[in-house]
Amino acid sequence: MIYRPVPARLPVPAGLGRFVVLTTVFICAACGLVYELELVALASYLIGDSVTQASVVLSVMVFAMGIGSLLAKRLRRRAALGFAAVEAVLALIGGLSAMALYACFAWFGQARPALVGFSLAIGVLIGAEVPLLMTLIQRIRRQDAGGAVADLFAADYVGALVGGLAFPFLLLPVLGQLTGALLTGGVNAVAGGALVLWLFRGDLSVRTRWALVAANGLVLALLATCSALSGPFERAARHAVYGGDVRVAVQSGVQEVVLTGGGESGKPLSLFLDGRLRVNSDDEFRYHEALVHPAMHGPHRRVLILGGGDGLAVREVLRYGDVASVTVVEVDAAVLRLARTDPDLAALNHGAYGDPRVRFVTGDAFEWLRSLPPGEAPFDVIVSDLPDPGITPSTKLYSQEFYGLVERRLAPGGRLAVHAGALGARPHVFWTVDATIRSLGLYSRPYRVGGSGFSGGGVSGSGPDRAPARSGQGEDWSFLLAAREPLPLQLPAVRPPLLSLDRDGLAAAGRAAERSREPGLLPSTLMHPRYAE
Repeated sequence: MIYRPVPARLPVPAGLGRFVVLTTVFICAACGLVYELELVALASYLIGDSVTQASVVLSVMVFAMGIGSLLAKRLRRRAALGFAAVEAVLALIGGLSAMALYACFAWFGQARPALVGFSLAIGVLIGAEVPLLMTLIQRIRRQDAGGAVADLFAADYVGALVGGLAFPFLLLPVLGQLTGALLTGGVNAVAGGALVLWLFRGDLSVRTRWALVAANGLVLALLATCSALSGPFERAARHAVYGGDVRVAVQSGVQEVVLTGGGESGKPLSLFLDGRLRVNSDDEFRYHEALVHPAMHGPHRRVLILGGGDGLAVREVLRYGDVASVTVVEVDAAVLRLARTDPDLAALNHGAYGDPRVRFVTGDAFEWLRSLPPGEAPFDVIVSDLPDPGITPSTKLYSQEFYGLVERRLAPGGRLAVHAGALGARPHVFWTVDATIRSLGLYSRPYRVGGSGFSGGGVSGSGPDRAPARSGQGEDWSFLLAAREPLPLQLPAVRPPLLSLDRDGLAAAGRAAERSREPGLLPSTLMHPRYAE
């Protein structure tokens, strides 16, 4: 049987009624896209690999929208009530999704099932909106289906544009992910409820109107309560993730920066970036000594450090009195600020940024290298102290194009030291970095060293969704030393002596790495990244 919409009894002229419906479409579309982007952003932070998380969220949501459209056919005879109910549920689920996803990660160590569940539920509800709105707009004034679809989708797409721009430029930096999602849910509930309770109130009985008022009031009250409690919730969740000794937590424009331990706590100082352990004072010297000192065997007057904003690689470089200048390029100003001002972190890096030979630059390493003028003096040593290549935002910093920029800035006889992940855990990733460097005609020497294990509370080893720590039981740190000519794997003389590595140990580390070589791998490029396993 073909359903023919019954003309609605409106309190306003039909033209104004259509405008109100299209305005509601605009608002709901903006809210829907904010929910999608919020799930993608939070999942990328909690789980990692932004490409995979975006693919999961968007594909599941689009699939669910199709299901929602089919289910909405059953609601067309009571389209106004159905739309109000859909918007109330969508506002509640979408508004609470960020908080619920973070809670699953913090207390249960599992974010993926919650991510798929929320993507599915939100997608079904968003998919149900369009058929119901189509019915409502046709009840105001009948027009050909093509014209109605064009009007509806125009408002929908413009709303999606506004929501898509509002999320990164307004909601995220001003309100944060939790409060931003809760506010979006509140706007969603008000828009859906107001449309039905005012414009289509003639379709509802008095009892139904009061039921909708109560339902929307309850949704708004829950969202407002959660917004008021978002601060204590974030602190409790952060303690569940990092342990109870969080000293500093900063959400910069780049990432979340957290410092735990140190001071009078008696626990090791730990630095986390986006939930991943980057520094642990118990064993960081093993990593930084292995990263820096093999590259310092030879001329080293001018040194460039890409990443390493914590100042610990700088500390190792400054152990050589004949170093004339050190340039640090760090993407996150918050990390640089903490390395200079936090007493414990500054003590750990020996006040490296107070040395007049050190210059720091805030910026993306790739773009900074591209912007250097041709006449800029080359560097004797370049140290790449960057996040693991398996993390999607870092992939370009392990590409053939990136190493081409680096190679151009090497002085004759210069050396490049690269932190290339964990050879034991991810050998394919490590040897792909090696193949990428060698594709430029550089010679490379691999070596690996072990960490002592991470003993603090937090992200290492408490669930499959926990972000991988740079140190941990059974983990290793693996490096590549590269140059234009074949080069030895040696350590220069330095005082005081290194704590974790000697010449025999470095030679053994090189032999251990070579035994696992994977030949025949292709280089990674910007257009064809090869670090996914």
